[in-house]
Amino acid sequence: MVDLCGQASGGTDIADITGQTREVLSRIDRLLGEADSSRAHILTATIYLRDMAEFDAMNAAWQAWMPEGSAPARTTVEAKLATPSLLVEITVTALRA
Repeated sequence: MVDLCGQASGGTDIADITGQTREVLSRIDRLLGEADSSRAHILTATIYLRDMAEFDAMNAAWQAWMPEGSAPARTTVEAKLATPSLLVEITVTALRA
C-alpha cells in the first residue's frame, strides 16, 4: 500500500484551481512512481477544496488525469486549508504495482 497524505500546491504563484489541481496531480504521479505504483492503482482519494464552488473546475482536471475505467472511491469536501493561497489538497491510497 502507498499512502500519500495532504498533497498540495507547492507554489503560491498558481492562483486558480485548475493549475493547482494539475500541480498536485503531477506531484502524486511522481510520488506514486517512486513507490512503484501509478494513478491506475489508486484505491481511494479524498479531495479537500477551499471553496466547493470550484468543484467543477477541479473535477475536470481530475477526470482528464484519471485513466478511463480506473476511477477510485472518492470523497470531496470543503475545508479550511493551511494557508489562504491553497485551493486544493488531495490524499490518496494506492496499491503498489
